[in-house]
Amino acid sequence: MEFNHKPVLLEECINGLNIKKDGIYIDGTIGGAGHSSKIIEKLSSKGLLIGVDRDEEALEVAKERLKNYSNVVYIHKNHDDIKEILEELNIEKVDGILLDLGVSSYQIDESKRGFSYMHDGLLDMRMDRNEEKTAKQVVNTYPEEELSRIFYEYGEERYARQIARKICEKRKTQEISTTLQLVDIIKSAVPNINKSTGHPAKRVFQAIRIEVNNEIQPLYETVKNCTDCLNPGGRLVIITFHSLEDRAVKRAFQSLEGKCICPKSLPYCVCGAKVEGKIITKKPIEPQKREQEENPRSKSAKLRIFEKL
Repeated sequence: MEFNHKPVLLEECINGLNIKKDGIYIDGTIGGAGHSSKIIEKLSSKGLLIGVDRDEEALEVAKERLKNYSNVVYIHKNHDDIKEILEELNIEKVDGILLDLGVSSYQIDESKRGFSYMHDGLLDMRMDRNEEKTAKQVVNTYPEEELSRIFYEYGEERYARQIARKICEKRKTQEISTTLQLVDIIKSAVPNINKSTGHPAKRVFQAIRIEVNNEIQPLYETVKNCTDCLNPGGRLVIITFHSLEDRAVKRAFQSLEGKCICPKSLPYCVCGAKVEGKIITKKPIEPQKREQEENPRSKSAKLRIFEKL
């Protein structure tokens, strides 16, 4: 079991965390410990790294990679639960939190996980395989209107309605159970696709994965909860990989900096905005051209940093 991909925006993340050698840090999406291996190098024996991931296989890889360090705690949970995790560990505040959002290269490359539109496998897409909802369930049971909405909102898919209609037609006669079955249906629903826009199934697979793992809805509150868990001067560093994630993070950061995020139509502020800290990255940091060439996964990455007052 290998996580071979290079961690995205590695140096930028480490610099952004502004690591104190005796501090406590959380990698909320530890994956294969690409970022964590650099964080732990900067900590003394008094420092602590808390590695969180909802994927048990990822945690096993991280444990193996960091086996020479005794000051690491591994937690099989969602990064949305960071407040509860710290309560269970009896830790009040930490000095930095890193969230590398989205799916890992390992999960995509493992055909049995069902994330990839390039390899055949069962439609699964669960980051935490203890969860009940799978991609197969979404594809075969969601109403046509709901599928269309998900494809449009989470995948920004312009042919959302046509694809949802075709899926519902096909599943009447045969259950859709594999990734390549779904790919064929998507291709048949979107004729004369422009290859320059990428694989025709890319956006739909992204949308289904987001729905299965509930990646967007809790994100705004997750950002605010993470900030509550920081010591003064602590940093929250977040990498996003598509516009919906980035928009939610940006909006949360603006609220935490004290900017009112109420609709302009309201006569007065109801969001209760107050200053919790400052945004370090007025514009998101994007990978340099060299990193994008060496690691294509990094092309859509954006890094935002917030510092607690």
